[in-house]
Amino acid sequence: MEGSSTSLTDRITAAQHSVTGSAVSKTVCKATTHEIMGPKKKLASNSQVILLLLLPGIEDLIQCTNEMNVNIPQLADSLFERTTNSSWVVVFKSLITTHHLMVYGNERFIQYLASRNTLFNLSNFLDKSGLQGYDMSTFIRRYSRYLNEKAVSYRQVAFDFTKVKRGADGVMRTMNTEKLLKTVPIIQNQMDALLDFNVNSNELTNGVINAAFMLLFKDAIRLFAAYNEGIINLLEKYFDMKKNQCKEGLDIYKKFLTRMTRISEFLKVAEQVGIDRGDIPDLSQAPSSLLDALEQHLASLEGKKIKDSTAASRATTLSNAVSSWASTGLSLTKVDEREKQAALEEEQARLKALKEQRLKELAKKPHTSLTTAASPVSTSAGGIMTAPAIDIFSTPSSSNSTSKLPNDLLDLQQPTFHPSVHAMSTASQVASTWGGFSPSPVSQPHPSTGLNVDFESVFGNKSTNVIVDSGGGLLKPTVASQNQSLPIAKLPPNKLVSDDLDSSLANL
Repeated sequence: MEGSSTSLTDRITAAQHSVTGSAVSKTVCKATTHEIMGPKKKLASNSQVILLLLLPGIEDLIQCTNEMNVNIPQLADSLFERTTNSSWVVVFKSLITTHHLMVYGNERFIQYLASRNTLFNLSNFLDKSGLQGYDMSTFIRRYSRYLNEKAVSYRQVAFDFTKVKRGADGVMRTMNTEKLLKTVPIIQNQMDALLDFNVNSNELTNGVINAAFMLLFKDAIRLFAAYNEGIINLLEKYFDMKKNQCKEGLDIYKKFLTRMTRISEFLKVAEQVGIDRGDIPDLSQAPSSLLDALEQHLASLEGKKIKDSTAASRATTLSNAVSSWASTGLSLTKVDEREKQAALEEEQARLKALKEQRLKELAKKPHTSLTTAASPVSTSAGGIMTAPAIDIFSTPSSSNSTSKLPNDLLDLQQPTFHPSVHAMSTASQVASTWGGFSPSPVSQPHPSTGLNVDFESVFGNKSTNVIVDSGGGLLKPTVASQNQSLPIAKLPPNKLVSDDLDSSLANL
């Protein structure tokens, strides 16, 4: 199962996180699968590519550390949970992912790790599934110890030694004596944990351990650069220190010489596995006379007999040593700048490839106009055709002028309203219903269309009808005939007539 691209266990775990809705945990699961990559002959030239192939979701996790709405403790806990897996591949990948986020992620990730009391408890980890599991378990225990030490160092000094400003005005070069004597041992502890990884070139047999070694190699270069500048600052202040400070400083310098030998062996392994020679710095050895000068100065402070040495000889020895360490620091800086430039070029190449791919995708798509279901405009054969708007209140032209609209649209109570194209044809029906408005039918033309006002219904007497033309003019009055009666409601005798004003007043 470990050799498959995506194991069944990984799919089940990813599905569980999908159900719970944890996108961060799902991405962590994606980056820490059971897949094992084969070894690469050349590590430095395509180290980023190897890492992306090994950890598919690593870029998404880096972006997560920069998002303020992402819960960093949840991200860290997801990685810690993956380290409890029994497979060495999953555990090793979890450590590599954590290391990568500590270096390239937002600083608040390493700040959270530094605030925890415990990180990785893998001192007894052992994968008994096979011979490779036994071998890799050893490096997992060493690797986890280094990551723990890296977080502890950040907790003690509140910054990452691999990211501090370097140079003549750098952090380690401008540090005062008391703080320097406390800080340099912290660098030494972290360097010891890194060098304790102690891998040989023939043990880098798969892509997982290769990725871990590359991250350790880059940390070693930057960490040793800070270490080197701390020693330069120490030597420049040594002959002005007090006796106890000189004793501590001499002990720090002796340990530095020992670590110089170990870091040289580490860089040889890096060269053997295919890292470019230009990416490996040149470490200059300090003159042996410097150690003698430091010991004699301490002995003189303790009151012991020492060899006669002039201040000029000591200054010359110190100057030569500082120049040697400065050249080493310059070599380390060039390697770091070269790495940054290579990363920048690689990123530009990736962006260019993505841009070309996008242009090809756009070129393959047909050039068609976007249409929507609600728009009456559609494209057909390169021309624009406008569909006529539908009027739900219009009546279709037909011989039947009294055709009705659907009852669910216009179903009015009495008097019934029948909309029609020949609206005036129903005017007589309206007049007979309401009274007073009796325009002539369209089928029987008259010289003018007038308004007949019946005063008899109001005053109870025979009255004249005043005809008002359609233009608003008052025409001659006409006497209503007996046969022309208005359809007013019939009332019983001796009953109050509601529309006779005088009769109503008399009865009241």
